[in-house]
Amino acid sequence: MTSSTHHAAPPVSPPVTLLLDARDDRTIHHAAYQRAHPGRGRIVADPTPHTNSLAYLALDLLRAMERDSFSRPDAERMSTDPAWRAVTCWALTTGLEEAIVLRAHRLTAERLKRLATWRAETGIRLTLIAHTPTADDEQRLRQRLTTAELTDLTCVYGTDAILNALGPAVTGRRYGPPATDHAYPLPSLPRSGVAAFRADCWRRQNDLDFAHTDGQYRAGYAAARTWLARHTPAPAPPDTPKAADTDPDEPAPLQDMEGLRLFLARLTVLSPSPQHTLARLRGAQAGFLSQALLLDVPDDLAERGGPGITTVPITPRVAHTITTQLPNPLRAAAVAALLFTGTAQSLLSMTQLASVDEHATRLAIDRDSRINVGVPPGPRHMYAVPARARPLLRAALEFRRRTPRTADHLGLFANCFGTSERFDHLVRDISLSIPAVLHPHPAEDWHTAARCWHLNTPTPATPAVLAPPPGARP
Repeated sequence: MTSSTHHAAPPVSPPVTLLLDARDDRTIHHAAYQRAHPGRGRIVADPTPHTNSLAYLALDLLRAMERDSFSRPDAERMSTDPAWRAVTCWALTTGLEEAIVLRAHRLTAERLKRLATWRAETGIRLTLIAHTPTADDEQRLRQRLTTAELTDLTCVYGTDAILNALGPAVTGRRYGPPATDHAYPLPSLPRSGVAAFRADCWRRQNDLDFAHTDGQYRAGYAAARTWLARHTPAPAPPDTPKAADTDPDEPAPLQDMEGLRLFLARLTVLSPSPQHTLARLRGAQAGFLSQALLLDVPDDLAERGGPGITTVPITPRVAHTITTQLPNPLRAAAVAALLFTGTAQSLLSMTQLASVDEHATRLAIDRDSRINVGVPPGPRHMYAVPARARPLLRAALEFRRRTPRTADHLGLFANCFGTSERFDHLVRDISLSIPAVLHPHPAEDWHTAARCWHLNTPTPATPAVLAPPPGARP
């Protein structure tokens, strides 16, 4: 399927607002900057002087969106078409509504044409501020606008009228990155199985540590019960005839392995530490046991890696770092995927455009069919996409689909990973620790090794969730 089938009808853009400032009043430029708030969908771009480059204009718009890391001497360069695709994709996926462009009288007809195309593709409200001291200056500007097919204009004259058209200054804007997130650190947890885990935590921990550990345990229990109520079919009743060659005492495996993997990934993708992950999993195992299901996960999660073990929660600060430091949507999405999957680059490199669902809530990698051609595929590797990473995945998909000769079976992160010097620079520039890169793990991720069976017994007794565990503290 080609990219054209994914594009919705172009949005209808409001008329272009042309603010004609005869005196080049600094008050107007100051008021325009006071109006800017990228987080609320409004930007102000000041085109780089002394150049008519189309690429520079795209970079000016990216800078107005607070994506300006390309200004570093060793940063990756984007040529004209990729830069404009990035501008379009970020505008579509981040809710950009209004763009104010200063010094529009200096823009050539070709640059104005690019702005017109961008406006038509995104439906953005475009405002141009131009210095036209004479009638001839205004006439020349209007001719260039007509050539660029920007003819639906609402013109405003005079300082007072222009200030009224710009509107009031934005209040409450935060400058700089969000505050660092903090999670209560859990102590080292016992390696006990699900039957004894909660009681052992009760005996070994003080009241505060146990309260936090038990909160994670309860969250896992509740999530498991909710997921099972929505996804797992009831096991066959005891009087159902069985095949002659079937051992009646043999547990029946859970059929929906992909669903199980996705549940485990969603449960742990925002876990701040392996200790939190372990507590959530023990609670989930108790929830499964309460429904006569045995959930088995690897004993040593750290050796395998994966969600909640080698992942980094996509907090507001992490999302801010990625979006401001990586203006290329593909690079931003690739780094985010390394953080929220915690998996190997070699596996992520198999991600196809079709691997991401319509709303960018999950990522499914079909490794078996890519490696073993002709062999029936097994369950796919499933990963949950956190809410703050979804705009990055959507922008990357939009970027790929707007690239010539693109189809859904092609790689989403093609040429993004590897041991190349470019990728090393990219990781260094964002100043984020990426566990999957720093500490690669050869074994498959823990949640892909998890197994689950229906127990051929009545609903077993499970560890109490709300009552205090038995046993005194030391």
